[in-house]
Amino acid sequence: MRVTSLLILAALVVSACGGAGDRVVRPATPSPTATPRPTTGGAATSAATPASGPATTAVVELEKGGSFTIALRPDKAPKTVERFVTKAREGFYNGLKFHRVEDWVAQGGDPLGTGTGGGRVPSEYNDLPFALGAVGIARGQDAAFNNDSQWFVVKKDASWLDKQYTNFGMVTSGMDVVQKVAIGDKIKTIRVQ
Repeated sequence: MRVTSLLILAALVVSACGGAGDRVVRPATPSPTATPRPTTGGAATSAATPASGPATTAVVELEKGGSFTIALRPDKAPKTVERFVTKAREGFYNGLKFHRVEDWVAQGGDPLGTGTGGGRVPSEYNDLPFALGAVGIARGQDAAFNNDSQWFVVKKDASWLDKQYTNFGMVTSGMDVVQKVAIGDKIKTIRVQ
């Protein structure tokens, strides 16, 4: 009886607290983030994408047209790049939308499309600067953990993120496409090479 009461109380506390998910937050802005909720699922594997092998670039194609290329940095964030590549090759990101777009950032990769989805993985910090075009991984308030699927591109210098978020790549072409991403724009596919 006591265990049941404790479980009910815990469920009420969790449901009352809710969560705002993972997001990149400027230091002057209080972070309304919470621990990401684990999710399962993903889209079907694309037959045109190889299933294995080292990847150094990713081409993100949008459903509305246009694409941009990311130079991946497995030398600086090997586990992050491996996870991103695996998800891309499995088709996980296909059809997901950019749920957060501001003057300085475009963020997507949330399986729920709200900024609250994705699992938790250990953070992987490095010395890569968050200059225009840098690609990073979202996280909640606990700096020890990153989201396992949400990623972002900075649309202008964001040096306040340096060593605070995992940087795993840089947009090398198509930055004009990134600058035009709007909330709700969907990823058609991510091809890794």
